Amino acid sequence: MNDSKECADNEIKDKLQSWSSGYHRLIITGIGNPIRKDDLIGVLIVRGLKDRVPSSVCLIECETVPESFLESIIELNPSHILIIDAALLNLEHGTSKLVSPEELQERQAISTHALPLQIFCQYLEQTTEAKIALLLIQPKDTSFGEGLTPELKNTADHLVKVLSTILEA
Repeated sequence: MNDSKECADNEIKDKLQSWSSGYHRLIITGIGNPIRKDDLIGVLIVRGLKDRVPSSVCLIECETVPESFLESIIELNPSHILIIDAALLNLEHGTSKLVSPEELQERQAISTHALPLQIFCQYLEQTTEAKIALLLIQPKDTSFGEGLTPELKNTADHLVKVLSTILEA
């Protein structure tokens, strides 16, 4: 692993650890389109976390319709909500960033979905008292097809390990 990649990996781990500290109920939502290659990364990370996180962590595979899960999320009364999705960040393929909903608007990261994540987050902010963050990952290929590119597969595997380690601590 090169030094810049290792530094970025440590940075995302530190940010996730700091953001999630003190949670009592954490909801992790995976967003993505199953027929748009790398776009499915959020869902695949959530799937990878099954049986690897404590019962205080609720995993939701939202696919392309996160708004369909708003009521369920609100009913769970979370202290923290982590939204994982592919986003066009103008970074190296597979690079992940942890951002607040406000930063998402400032960065003008472009989601690959119809409902802007800003609206989804705004609604959750208005209806819960949860601390909300987005784990966004730069895709390489969102054309029609199935399966992640090798770069995104490596990122997904790495983030599953990081999140499961942090949340079991």
